[in-house]
Formats: sequence, structure tokens, C-alpha cells
Amino acid sequence: MSKIRAAITAVNGYVPPYILTNQELETLVDTNDEWIVSRTGIKERRILKDGDKATSDLAVPAVQGLLEKRGISAKEIDLIIFATATPDMVFPATANILADKIGASNAWGYDLQAACSGFIYALTTGAQFIESGHHKKVLIVGGDKMSSIVDYTDRSTCILFGDGCGAVLLEPDTEGNGVIDSVLKSDGAGRNYLYQKAGGSLNPASHETVDAREHFIHQEGQQVFKFAVTNMADAAGEIMERNNLKGDDVTWLVPHQANKRIIDATANRMNIGSEKIMINIQKYGNTTNGTIPLCLWNWENQLKKGDVLVLAAFGGGFTWGSIYLKWAY
Repeated sequence: MSKIRAAITAVNGYVPPYILTNQELETLVDTNDEWIVSRTGIKERRILKDGDKATSDLAVPAVQGLLEKRGISAKEIDLIIFATATPDMVFPATANILADKIGASNAWGYDLQAACSGFIYALTTGAQFIESGHHKKVLIVGGDKMSSIVDYTDRSTCILFGDGCGAVLLEPDTEGNGVIDSVLKSDGAGRNYLYQKAGGSLNPASHETVDAREHFIHQEGQQVFKFAVTNMADAAGEIMERNNLKGDDVTWLVPHQANKRIIDATANRMNIGSEKIMINIQKYGNTTNGTIPLCLWNWENQLKKGDVLVLAAFGGGFTWGSIYLKWAY
């Protein structure tokens, strides 16, 4: 009997309509388009402006479009894993809220929080449920309303992040396609370089924490860049070495879209050219858990059955890792 692998059988994404350009950011903080593009590669990002909408509302159209593509009902989904750093609320899980909104009444689900690495953590986790035979249809969602925790008076972070959501469906495959291997890492020693100071049990919300603007992203950019540029590239290199892959064997690198320079360093480590890199950072910025599935969505029409993909990410925590998979359709 052929080994059961977890294959991506559908992908879809959603970004809100409002475009926040570098030119508009110039009116908010002391920065300019040339500086942002040269250091990050970002030209614009999407923002969910509706005050009564949350991360789950980004996921609903993404998932509904996915179900329509695949020709299945939400009731056929067994499990929803929602990777997000900006849940609708502390509890219930955004996965549960999403299930209710789309009518996935037979699915159980939970949120996974690993900052920008959340989607690859979730994809690896969801694959286990398929490979074990316990589930036939697992929905992996990666999405964030980063604008809800961005301080638009902080020029070091407000230029980086945008809102968006992507989703993939995992189903069993016996043809050799799907998730083949993963390298997942974390190091809590990096927790003080990229984090949200208040809002958890250590520093619950208070007048003091709000006044001190501690419910926004705090980042020490140089430290984060130094760790990310090394570890994301190393994880991609490790997955290739473990599976005897050369640069010519890889059809696509699907990197987390945090910074163009980090993406380029990862590609160099893998010895692959720019024509093999999925990039949309210029359009969306860093959507955290949304970046990798949004790339797959943007490039779906260029993907062919059997294509070799390497996914790589790095996030606060620190968390990082890589996945080797073969495209199934």
C-alpha cells in the first residue's frame, strides 16, 4: 500500500480592498517611498478598515472561495487549524468563530500561535491528521489583521505590516505528492526582540498599558533581521540537504514575506535564481500568517502537478522552519 501523504488540493486567499501606500505613510511618519522599498521591498499593503471586522472576516471569503473551487461543502471539513497572531479575541478560538460563520458544523478546530511561522507549523500539524488516517479534509488557514496591533506613529514597524488571509485544503494522496518533510525550530531566548508587551496574563490591559502604547508590536529590527536572515536560510538549506535536493530540483521557493533581503538570502543559500521565488511583498507587505498561503494563491495558475516547493518562514518567539512538498494538481 502506498504511503498516505497530506496534499494541498485547493488554495484561496483574500485581501481587503483598502490600499495603504508608502506615499500615504509619508504623511503619518518620517519616512519615504525610496527608503521603504530599498530596505524592505514593500510598496503598498492592504488594510481592513471596517471597525467591526476582525481576522475571521478576512478568512470567510478566502475559505468560501476555496470550498467553491474544490466543489465541496463546509460540512465536509473535519478540522480547522487557524494560524494567527491576531485572533478575534483571546477565546473562543478564531477557528471556532470561522467554523460557525462558514457553516462547518462537523469540524473541530483550534488556533495556532507561532507568529510569522504559524502557517508552516499549522500545515505540518494538519498533515499528521491526514497521514494518520483520522481525517480526510483538513483546512489550514493563515491570516492576520495586523493593522489592529500596529502603532502608526512607529515608523520602524508601521511600514512593514498589512492585513490578509490565505487558506489551503489538505486531503490524502497516494501518488507521492503532498507534504514530504519539515524542519521546525524555536528559541524562546529571542522573545524580547519581537513581541506585544501587554494584553496577556503577564501585563493585562489597563489604563497604564494603553497609555504606554504597549498593545502594539514591539520590534528590535536589527536583532530580528540578524536572526531571521540566518535561520530561515539555514532551515531551507537543511530541508534540501536532508532530502538530497539541489537548487535545480526546486521548482519554487515560497518564503515568508517579511523583508526582500531575507528572502534573497534564503534563495542564495538554496542556490536558486530569482525566477523561482514567489514574491508578493511589494503588494501586501508582511501579513504574518497570511504570507505563504497568499503566495500560493497568487501563483496557483503557474503551479503544476509534481512541482517541488520549499516553504520557509521566520517569526517572533523566535520561531522558524521549512517544509518540502510536492504540488498535487
